[in-house]
Amino acid sequence: MLGLSDRHWFLGAVLLYGVATLFGVLVWKHGFRRDDRALYGMLWAGFALHTLALVARGVSLSRCPIRNLYEATTFLLWALAAAYLVVGLVQRVRYLGVFVAPLLLAVGVFALMPALDSPEAGSRLVPGWKSLHATFILLAYGAFGLGALAGGMYLMEANNLKNHKAMAMASLLPPITRVEAVTGGSLLAGVGLLTAGLITGVFYLKAARGSYLSADPFVLYSALTWLLYMGLLVARWRFDQRGRRLAVGAVAGFAFVLLTFWGIYLLSGLHRASVPPSAAGVSGVSVHLVLR
Repeated sequence: MLGLSDRHWFLGAVLLYGVATLFGVLVWKHGFRRDDRALYGMLWAGFALHTLALVARGVSLSRCPIRNLYEATTFLLWALAAAYLVVGLVQRVRYLGVFVAPLLLAVGVFALMPALDSPEAGSRLVPGWKSLHATFILLAYGAFGLGALAGGMYLMEANNLKNHKAMAMASLLPPITRVEAVTGGSLLAGVGLLTAGLITGVFYLKAARGSYLSADPFVLYSALTWLLYMGLLVARWRFDQRGRRLAVGAVAGFAFVLLTFWGIYLLSGLHRASVPPSAAGVSGVSVHLVLR
């Protein structure tokens, strides 16, 4: 692609996320009154380069690019950016770009560390299931990230309403009820995508290794993540745990993911290394997740 490698495309995307972050500071400084279409456009441009990076890596590997920590991180960021850009089609929630941009920049800089992009042995591609599974899983994490950002905005607005009513009234941010709806909707979408990812992972595991279950660390981690977010939704629906409590849960849940995702991924031999089918008779207690 124009003589550029996938890492060059991704570097360009990170630079655009940096420009969007700086512009977001101006948007914040002016109380979100400045037209945010420019910020939205910058993130679209960064997302386009980000997509080119993933496509270039995928074409070079002839498979879904989830082979090592660099690829998993860039795919996760892509999912978060995609989730925001879809939600941002509604103009009144584009303000979230102010918070999405610095997150994309910070984690993108982390992903560019050379040590994360170590070559690893690939495994036999099982058509369809592997790529479909990885896409569902990472889109789910993107939705959870968007829900956390919306939850953080809810907590800020709630604090303004409590302590700075004049500031809250003057702000052009969406009503706090709309922010809560975005938070809940993002978590619901994330749980749905994660469920689909776990189900497709079961079929991939059976086709690739002859077993439906696995006790791999990332498998157990994914099951725990599903239970965590499903618990938030059940608490919202059945026990009326809305507003601040839902927002705190969304922020805390994604903070847990950010702090643990990479460490658990490194512990997972099933996701980082090639495992021959004959060695796949691993007993387990959860649904399989194959993030490769």
